[in-house]
Amino acid sequence: MANISAPRMRQFTPKSLAEIEVAEIDCDLLIIGGGNAGCFVAIEAARLDSGLKIVIMEKAEIMRSGACAAGMDAINTYIPPGKTPEDLVRWSRAQVGGGPLREDLSLSNARELNECVEDLERWGLPILRDENGNVRYRGQWDISIHGEQLKPIMAEKALESGADVYNRVTATSLLMSGGHCVGATGLGVRDGKFYVFRAKATVVATGGAGTLYKSYTADSTDSGAQIWMCPYCIGTGYALGLRQGAELTSLEQRWVATRTKDFCGPVDTISVGYGAPIINCKHERVMSRYAELGGDAAPRYIRANAPMEEWLAGRGPCYCDTTRLTPEKTHAMLVDYLNERPSFVLFLASRGQDPSREPIEIYGSDPYILGGHTGGGYWVDMDRMTTIPGLFAAGETAGGNPNKFVGGCCAEGKLAARGAVHYLRDRHSPPPPDRPALEAEMARVYAPLLRREEDGIRPVELKERLQRLMDEYAGGVSQFYRTNEERLDYALRHIAILQSQFHYLRAQDLHELMQALESMDRVDVAEAVVQHLKARKETRWAGWQTRSDYPERDDEHFDCFIESRKNPLSGKVETFTRPYEQLLPGDRRKA
Repeated sequence: MANISAPRMRQFTPKSLAEIEVAEIDCDLLIIGGGNAGCFVAIEAARLDSGLKIVIMEKAEIMRSGACAAGMDAINTYIPPGKTPEDLVRWSRAQVGGGPLREDLSLSNARELNECVEDLERWGLPILRDENGNVRYRGQWDISIHGEQLKPIMAEKALESGADVYNRVTATSLLMSGGHCVGATGLGVRDGKFYVFRAKATVVATGGAGTLYKSYTADSTDSGAQIWMCPYCIGTGYALGLRQGAELTSLEQRWVATRTKDFCGPVDTISVGYGAPIINCKHERVMSRYAELGGDAAPRYIRANAPMEEWLAGRGPCYCDTTRLTPEKTHAMLVDYLNERPSFVLFLASRGQDPSREPIEIYGSDPYILGGHTGGGYWVDMDRMTTIPGLFAAGETAGGNPNKFVGGCCAEGKLAARGAVHYLRDRHSPPPPDRPALEAEMARVYAPLLRREEDGIRPVELKERLQRLMDEYAGGVSQFYRTNEERLDYALRHIAILQSQFHYLRAQDLHELMQALESMDRVDVAEAVVQHLKARKETRWAGWQTRSDYPERDDEHFDCFIESRKNPLSGKVETFTRPYEQLLPGDRRKA
């Protein structure tokens, strides 16, 4: 076992590629990303075969990385007594308006789900229980936890599995041989090394894609950290496969959530956990207006979009009415926030706001691509292998299976590990690296740092231009998530301009070099997202995917999956469809 952390960032000003040190590492299984799913991949793979050499490439530090880095206050899917995995799939199907979702993937995940949550409890995660020892539910499938230590618990188990963890190494590309993935390359963001990981099987578990869109809470050139999603999960996992021709699915099914305004904290803690109703500025209960769509039990996209519809109708701002909570419940609510958004408690205190006297204002988030919440990600088979042999996806990167959340992403890690271990048993040692391809990738990676021209584009400038473009033309929060054909065409034209400007990027140090690579990844993923939004000429999930020029749902033509793949000849992202395949009986429109 090794937890290989690079030293503090050093001054690194090479004058040529010849000065850059190359570190070559061979392994059986490479895991890109050491978050929730990545940790479970390592744990399960080591359980299946203790002789495997397992390597985790982690951009941050594994003990506090990924979307669960700061903790959680709930696990949103845990099957209660009297319910079955099939019930959970039907509920998930209803939450995305009847589909599409991969029912085969969803069912296999649901069958693993409870055991994964129970693993976490055995390892030390406090799950709240009532006086009779029963798990405390705060909704139909949600359970309450004290989860501040959630990520360290996972990371410790991953390290105990014997995996070698390379911290502070960000992935840059996949290694390919004969159409198969045989590892990946990475940039050491502290030591400046170019890492070449050769592997018999590779699992990408880098989380979702935040920061593609401008957040209304990002007031200047800050890190973008004031968003709901982890701001450092920026879509690299999708970009890696996209560039090699992997098939992506359902990117248009973006995740848009209702969050606390000006801070972007979770609202389910208040509305679901403590039953505080959503009201508008006229003190009317908002969801009662959407009774025909399910009211308080409406699908998640309806509940997320309803407060924004109230704003558009002139009945904003909207709130969670916490003034009806008892002092005891208000205190308990704030304690729960300390397990997921502890700084939100300080935020309220800085404003002198007492939730028992003043309701908490809410607003919509910027959109995210999250395969653990909605269906966006890689198209995978039942072993969680992508359309590139040897490349598997786990957690947020695995598409077609929404509503996984924390527990389901753990389950995806286990399932991907089983698929990868089965695959690599028939594999010989990976071939030696293709030296010309490696040299070309090194030149691409280090170009912003080696560029000597004084003029150029800083990574933050490229990022901010993309975020404004996506927000204003591809259905961002400032447009109340609406877009149309002409705006999407405009976005694609200007994304192409941004891609043509990659060779003007300049970086002054290793940190800014990492940001340059991230900005390029964002732009490439954004192109695929816009193509998906353009291909679905209907409005299927208002808020998540709203077409002003096609305001109605069109089951005749679009009750299907929208897929994309980059054409290797043109370099453009092309879209096509796959049919919906219903596995379980029952009305797809109802939970």
